Amino acid sequence: MAAAYARGVRRMKRRRWRAWRTGVFFLGTLTLLFALLPALDVLAADLFSVHMLQHMLLTAIAPPLLFIGEPVRPVLMGLPELVRARVVRPLARKGPVRTLVHVLRHPLVAALVFVGGVFLWHWPDLYVAAVTDARVHVLEHAHFFGGAMLFWSVVIDPVPFRGTLPYAARIIYLLIAGAAQNTLLGGLLSFSTRVLYPHYTGRTAAYGLDALTDQRIGGALMWVIGDAVFLLGVSLAFFRWLAHEEETQRRRERGTLHS
Repeated sequence: MAAAYARGVRRMKRRRWRAWRTGVFFLGTLTLLFALLPALDVLAADLFSVHMLQHMLLTAIAPPLLFIGEPVRPVLMGLPELVRARVVRPLARKGPVRTLVHVLRHPLVAALVFVGGVFLWHWPDLYVAAVTDARVHVLEHAHFFGGAMLFWSVVIDPVPFRGTLPYAARIIYLLIAGAAQNTLLGGLLSFSTRVLYPHYTGRTAAYGLDALTDQRIGGALMWVIGDAVFLLGVSLAFFRWLAHEEETQRRRERGTLHS
C-alpha cells in the first residue's frame, strides 16, 4: 500500500497536493510497522506495558496519521491499471459492498466495533489467549487496527469520502467514544490493587518490575497516550468546525451580494 501511495503521489504532481500529507502518511506507516516488530512482540509476551504500547500505536497513533495522509486517491492511482479495472472498480460498483461499507462507517457501529473490541480483548481470559497463541494474537491486532480505522474514518475525512458525522458531533463522539472509554479502562488498569493478567507474574522480574507495577504502567500509557490523542482530535475538530462555519457564512454573504 505504501508503494502504491508513493507511485500515486508521483502521478499527482501536476495536481494540487500538499507534500506534508505524504510525510504524515509514511509516519503512520512506520508507526504501524514499529508496532508489529518481532522484537516488540517478544517483549510484549513478558511485559504488559509493552503490549499496551503496541495497542496504542495500532489504535490511537497509526490510523489517524494514515487518514490525515489522504491515502485513497494516491493508492488508487498507484495501483496497476489492471488491478483498478478488474478488482477495484467492480467491487466499488457492487451494491452489497457499498452497503457494507456504509453500515460499518455508521458512527454507532464503528464505536461498537472499536470500543467493544478494546474492552473485549482486555477481558483476562481472552487477553491471555492472545498473548499465548500467535494466531489469536494476530486476530487481536487485526481487530484493534481495523476497528480503529473505522472509528477514525467517522471523524477524519478520508478524502474523497467524508466523515460520517458533522463537525460539531465529532467533538462529542471523540469525547464519549474516545476519551471517556479510554480513561475508564486506563484508570481501572492503573489503580487496580490486584494483578488482572497472571500470565505476566514471574515474567516481569527480569526487567526489574513486579506484575502489578507493570500493569499500572500499561494502564497509565493507555490513559495518557490515548487521551492526549483523542483530546488533540477534539481540538482539531473544533477548529475545522469553525473554519467550516466561516466558509459557509462567506458563501451566504456572496449569495446575498449577487442577489
